[in-house]
Amino acid sequence: MSTDHTPDLLGSSTTRRQLLALAAVGGAGLAAVRSAVPADAAPAATAPGTNGEVVRLTVLGTTDLHGNVYNWDYFKNAEYTDAKANDIGVAKASSIIKAIRAEVGAERTLTIDAGDTIQGTPLAYYYAKIDPITGGSTHPMAAAMNQVGYDAAALGNHEYNYGLDTLRAFEKQLNFPLLSANSVDWNTGAPVFKPWVIKTVKLPDTKAIKVGILGLVTPGVAIWDKANVEGKVKFPGIIEQAKVMVPRLKAAGADIVIVACHSGDNGKSSWGDALPYVENASALLAEQVPGIDAVLVGHAHLEIPQRYVTNAQTGKKVLLSEPYYWGMRVTRMSIDVQKVRGQWQVVHSEATLYNSNVAPEDPAVTGAVAAAHQKVLTYVNGVIGTCTQAMSASTSRYEDTAAIDFINYVQADAVKKALAGTPEASLPVLSIAAPFNKLAAIPAGDVTIRDVAGLYIYDNTLLGIVLTGAQVKAYLEKSAEYFKPCTTTGPVAADTITNANATPDYNYDVMGGLDADLTYDIDLAKAVGSRIVNLANAGSPVAPDARFVVAINNYRQSGGGNFPGVVAAPVVYNRQIEIRQLLIDWATANKVIDPAAFSSVDWKLVSNGSPITVTP
Repeated sequence: MSTDHTPDLLGSSTTRRQLLALAAVGGAGLAAVRSAVPADAAPAATAPGTNGEVVRLTVLGTTDLHGNVYNWDYFKNAEYTDAKANDIGVAKASSIIKAIRAEVGAERTLTIDAGDTIQGTPLAYYYAKIDPITGGSTHPMAAAMNQVGYDAAALGNHEYNYGLDTLRAFEKQLNFPLLSANSVDWNTGAPVFKPWVIKTVKLPDTKAIKVGILGLVTPGVAIWDKANVEGKVKFPGIIEQAKVMVPRLKAAGADIVIVACHSGDNGKSSWGDALPYVENASALLAEQVPGIDAVLVGHAHLEIPQRYVTNAQTGKKVLLSEPYYWGMRVTRMSIDVQKVRGQWQVVHSEATLYNSNVAPEDPAVTGAVAAAHQKVLTYVNGVIGTCTQAMSASTSRYEDTAAIDFINYVQADAVKKALAGTPEASLPVLSIAAPFNKLAAIPAGDVTIRDVAGLYIYDNTLLGIVLTGAQVKAYLEKSAEYFKPCTTTGPVAADTITNANATPDYNYDVMGGLDADLTYDIDLAKAVGSRIVNLANAGSPVAPDARFVVAINNYRQSGGGNFPGVVAAPVVYNRQIEIRQLLIDWATANKVIDPAAFSSVDWKLVSNGSPITVTP
């Protein structure tokens, strides 16, 4: 074992143990730190068929890194910060990982990730679209993760955002396998990526321990990236496929089975009945599929330090842990194994999370990505035009803003132009947009790519669908479920009337018109389902049988958020163009963003017909 001091990594005389003690935030917590040395766990009581020997293995995990290497906010051009003092990036997570490895022994440590790696930042976008890795560039996340030394990573749904060619190019650049047991060939049903890997842990004077790592992804890929996977890849349910694959993994010799599962743990789905499978199935997986010892949870962007789920068939406790997202946390699973009749079995498991905000960035990781980072900084800070007045998204959740109107205008304009010469060319065009990023703002004066991109932080693509007037109203009623009841005109604080039933901001859509104003009030004194009043287009009430083309993103159109009417609606535009890039291209081409040309107050919150005053 190396010395207790690691100045090359920590940049000071801080010891690894001090770092880990400071970073431990939940689950087994400091107990895990104190028990890290010696690496062998304290022996359990000798049971029949055992020799009393207990060995502790350590499984380290990250998830939902989303293209974050540095602790950097590309849209603010500054170090990342939030209200909870979190830091982000795989470079900081790497310091935690390497400190734990050095503390307990690299030979008994495995490092895995639960997916959503290559999408989410301008750094990731640049190497997918501007200087694509399909043309020979190295993906920064591949360079970073290779420096960390992962043993395996599961695919997340966002891995499919840029198509299979980009994903395969990324796969080839990794020093470890990408796993997905339920990404299967459209025709044969065989996995198109490695379903699992078995890692052999060899320790002195004892039988080798074989650890199986199984990868699973939420089946929502079939909806969200339909254009990229239809006819090529299918996505069986997580539980259904695990019931097939776990026995095969055990038969292949795995003593222990760890699942890297890109799927939350609450048993719910965002798509209603659009798919016959569960979106967030990790806890159900542990409960219903025997033979699993631990699950690294991803997808939900939640913090689960340590959770146990009892398997219904075996009665054994299965350990679950989810390390938040963007590299903010690292999961440490301590898995104690003992030989029973000559075979290794798990006799105890526990987990803790470590907060990356106390760790320095690993220079090996930042060094591997430094050139790419600088190139992307130049790209996102390039001036592409001017804006006549500042536009902020800070109040977009509860009042009509020019920032959201700009998104709707560009989306609707793109669809309208594309419909020229088609049967739908004469239909009025509407558009929907959500307040994805309430911190986004376009300043008055010079506007950069970074400014515009901050309005739209996802890599969604644009579609156009046809809805009736009745369907438009139903859509808006669904959106209005975002608000809590309010029987006063205020002033009321925004947080007291928004996010009803934990509805996220991105599931609140604002709808606007291109050819004419679409106007409506949201009456929060009325019952859910009857809140949209005074719905009009060009000043006339919207008839139930009227027809509109609606510009909509692929996530929403394919079922994300479970909005009514959209999945089955006729699609009249789908060129697979990313909305963020449309905004950048529009600003680049037009040079001047003038809110007076596209923005007006078309909707408002009311209570019994009277406007509500909302405060931040």
